[in-house]
Amino acid sequence: MPALNTFPIAGDGITSNAVELYIAYTTHGRLNHAADNAIVFPTYYTGTHTDNERLIGPGRALDTDKYFIVVPNLIGNGVSSSPGNTPPPCSGADFPAATIHQNIVAQYQLLESLGVNKIKLVVGWSMGGLQAYHWCVHRPTMVERALIICATAKTSTHNHVFLEGVKAALTADQNFNNGNYHTPPVTGLKAFARVYAGWAYSQEFYRNRKYNDLGFETAEALLQDWENDHLTHDANDLLCALNTWQTADIGNHHDHNGNTIAALKSIQSKIWLMPCEQDLYFRHEDNRAELNHLSNAEYRGYQSVFGHCSAGPGRFKEETALIEATITELLNSPV
Repeated sequence: MPALNTFPIAGDGITSNAVELYIAYTTHGRLNHAADNAIVFPTYYTGTHTDNERLIGPGRALDTDKYFIVVPNLIGNGVSSSPGNTPPPCSGADFPAATIHQNIVAQYQLLESLGVNKIKLVVGWSMGGLQAYHWCVHRPTMVERALIICATAKTSTHNHVFLEGVKAALTADQNFNNGNYHTPPVTGLKAFARVYAGWAYSQEFYRNRKYNDLGFETAEALLQDWENDHLTHDANDLLCALNTWQTADIGNHHDHNGNTIAALKSIQSKIWLMPCEQDLYFRHEDNRAELNHLSNAEYRGYQSVFGHCSAGPGRFKEETALIEATITELLNSPV
């Protein structure tokens, strides 16, 4: 397995005068002599570099024999500097808020340090897709192509409200104590997970008992598995990354002053939008609307009863095959 490295965050990225913050990352393959075979593959909400590795390797679409693949971990998400792994005075509830833009600033500094001149592709799912979209605005001439999977240019109001629901379920636990807990707020974490599970898949998934395909006899068994998974995450990490998600907007760039449409129009990269049309929070209608303002874009929506979860790296055989085929097609297409 590739070594996990760290890179200090500076400049316009999220910084602290008291503690050095860092971005954690892995690299796969080698940068070529022209320094133009790089692929950036950011992580998603609660996901890490090891999860993304399910799509990386010789002969895969993200082929380590051809490309230099950089996997940066999202700030606040548990591996890069986060509330749960940062010492005082920036630990826990005192960890500074981080935006997607600040993540991209830090990632750009990282790629500069690695000698990358050109990015052949930025690809990401969910919050990884949010980062890929922001890359196209932050460095419009550096990014040749982007594949945005189950993500939008701006977190919609409906998506924001969904996240307020899961946040309220967690913070209502009396042991949460405004983020100053001494033991994990177990009840809140379990409630968070149960609310989230209702949104992560489609209505058809539950109506057709597709949770049976995942090895769960009942919906309740699935919910208990979600509870157990969320108990492995730090509550403040979940909320920090959730805030980054809620505030995502490619218009939040100094060149665009909050104007999302202007930011869309500024994108020079070849960009393919790949929503799951059963995704309940990153809605395909938002992607269709974005196409009206993109100069070099295609809509590549697909169907899956697994909804938003369908595009999780390596989770579902058919959907993974479709995503890898799309990555290969995009990489082989002219810019």
